[in-house]
Amino acid sequence: MDIRQLRYYIAIVEERKISAAAERLHISQPPLSQHLKTMEEELGSKLVERSGKYFEVTEAGKALYKYALRMTQLMEEAKMEVKEVGNGVNGRLTIGINTFSVVELPEILHKFRKLYPKVTYKIQQNESSHLCKLVRDRIVELAIIRLPLDLDNLSVHHLYSEPFYFITSKKWQPADDEISLAEIQNFPLILPSTEGLGVHYIIKEAFSRFQLQPNIVGECSDITLLMDLISSDFGASIVPDTILKRHKGYPIHAHKIASNTLSASVGLIWLKNHYLSKSAQNFVDLIRKVRNS
Repeated sequence: MDIRQLRYYIAIVEERKISAAAERLHISQPPLSQHLKTMEEELGSKLVERSGKYFEVTEAGKALYKYALRMTQLMEEAKMEVKEVGNGVNGRLTIGINTFSVVELPEILHKFRKLYPKVTYKIQQNESSHLCKLVRDRIVELAIIRLPLDLDNLSVHHLYSEPFYFITSKKWQPADDEISLAEIQNFPLILPSTEGLGVHYIIKEAFSRFQLQPNIVGECSDITLLMDLISSDFGASIVPDTILKRHKGYPIHAHKIASNTLSASVGLIWLKNHYLSKSAQNFVDLIRKVRNS
């Protein structure tokens, strides 16, 4: 088998018809059918079986498809690396951004564009755990996430640790600028995330660590709406510092929660032991330089 046959096989599996696969590959049907037959003879296994008008992939075929995807991907990465060695001027930067984002990111991207004006961008926003999946699946090369998370197979560059703040409407005014979780637990809390996800988990874990029972009355992942609800005294909330920096001007009180009680680390991740495009390498180098300056 060669890489061309693997690409043909991928098309057959994904299109489920020889005619559709041939059209996708811009070749005629007879040679494509012959390639499939040759592969099955070489491997001594049936790869697909006809079911009505469509093919169904056998267990052996599924195993080959998995490796075919991996091998064709490695071939594309090899081509890209050879073209980009010592370069990085052209290319595409693909990066995932946590839902709450990073305040300094626009400034960093401006600096990067000045250095590499021909680079294009694909920026996706999502929750941290899903961003890890996007990096593992090679949908994006880099992602900025909130920790802790399972980072198996991922490299991580720690960017900073971020404090959390307790926010209320102007109606409430706790005595001190800093507040404890024990003082917060009786307030009706609306958390800025969905149950089971990053910030929601971090907040609940902090209360649990101190054996406290917070009065959580809701959750709201739309941050603009959350700030409106807090301003109108619908409830109180706990938010990372990033939210306060990105959503200024609301009539609220913000009180810092002790960092040894509640804080979150933010990191830049990429897939370990895989080729990283020159554009991505240059971005990692720049963000390290910016954070260390």
